[in-house]
Amino acid sequence: MEEPIIIQLNGRPHPVTRGTTVSALLDELGFAAQPVLVEQNSIAVFPRDFPATVLNDKDVLEVIRIAAGG
Repeated sequence: MEEPIIIQLNGRPHPVTRGTTVSALLDELGFAAQPVLVEQNSIAVFPRDFPATVLNDKDVLEVIRIAAGG
């Protein structure tokens, strides 16, 4: 079995399988059906690009859930 890579997810180390996409990570985190903002290495990732954006070792990801309120 291949050893996982480590990314920084919202400031904490998080192991993922090599080849994991942003979409797969969001599924794993339970955010697949929720509106979120994602930055990879300080660059915004558009939702249309989530399925094609592959995570790399030592990537820094920020995932922010969008919540409406008043």
